[in-house]
Amino acid sequence: MPERRKGRWTAEIEGDFVVFLIGTLPSPRHPVAWFRDLGGRRGMKHMLDELMADPDSGLLGYTMGFPVIVQYWRSFEQLEKYAGEPALSHAPAQKQYWRRASKNGQAAGIWHETFLVRDGEYEAVYGNMPGFGLGTVRGSQLVRAGGSARDRLRHNKKSA
Repeated sequence: MPERRKGRWTAEIEGDFVVFLIGTLPSPRHPVAWFRDLGGRRGMKHMLDELMADPDSGLLGYTMGFPVIVQYWRSFEQLEKYAGEPALSHAPAQKQYWRRASKNGQAAGIWHETFLVRDGEYEAVYGNMPGFGLGTVRGSQLVRAGGSARDRLRHNKKSA
């Protein structure tokens, strides 16, 4: 287990960025089909490894969870480029998913949400936690701004 950092910490990142949430609705009655629907061995973990191996991909980092994975991207354009690039893993997996889903109403459920975050218009706090979320993407620093979310947001806006 990662070592906890005592005290209150915050994460800061320079510039705009994107938070991309993606998840699935598990199918406990059909786990093999569910796994296959999600790309099998060439599914999300494979895609994230592919992206992290390419520093120019735009993926800054991610937090793997279940059923939600949180991804941090430098720009929406880079996220969009990866999603549609036929030579990389996502486009073929997506095509295969929709082919199966259109024939089978029991296909794995999937969802995603995309948030464009402007420079300085976010806050992140970690209390007595190991590195997590945005704090694992670009490191984290001691909270120096006021103790409230409003104070931290005000501090971030002045820094931007």
